[in-house]
Amino acid sequence: MPTLRDADFECHVLTFKDGVLSAIAHDLKISVDRGSLTFDEEGDPRVEATFDPQSLRVVCARKDGRDMPSALGPGDRKKIEANIQKDVLHTKKHGEIRFVSRSISRDGDRATVTGDLTLHGRTQPLTVTARKEGDAWITEVPLHQPDFGITPYSAMLGTLKIQPTVRVVLRVPT
Repeated sequence: MPTLRDADFECHVLTFKDGVLSAIAHDLKISVDRGSLTFDEEGDPRVEATFDPQSLRVVCARKDGRDMPSALGPGDRKKIEANIQKDVLHTKKHGEIRFVSRSISRDGDRATVTGDLTLHGRTQPLTVTARKEGDAWITEVPLHQPDFGITPYSAMLGTLKIQPTVRVVLRVPT
């Protein structure tokens, strides 16, 4: 049963600004720096993944779907990361994000994986479709934060906030 760790795969969370003051905010690209993915392709295929929510790091701001590496300074990134840990994900209480598949079906360069995602202490069913691109499998999963009991970040009396749905992009080498 092969297991991939940290540098063997890429996982990013994309957040999107919202609210009256969204013009002064940034969409964000956040990396998940610690985790593991285990695949068992023998018999009944399955996948298990765990991610450490305390390892989330702000990569950069984004605008119109493009990375803007110089838009945030190190201090801004650290402050955002602290808000994610303390105010959004409550990582001291909820120290693991976990996905366990129940079924996997493949059709050429596409795979559909159905399972359960535990995030912020709540477990919800989740079905994702992955596509093979070159030497990797890629999936983009929208996650509605309130489904997991997460209140999306907001500041300045709610005039600056993050949309409730974030997008998780996972790239796993074949």
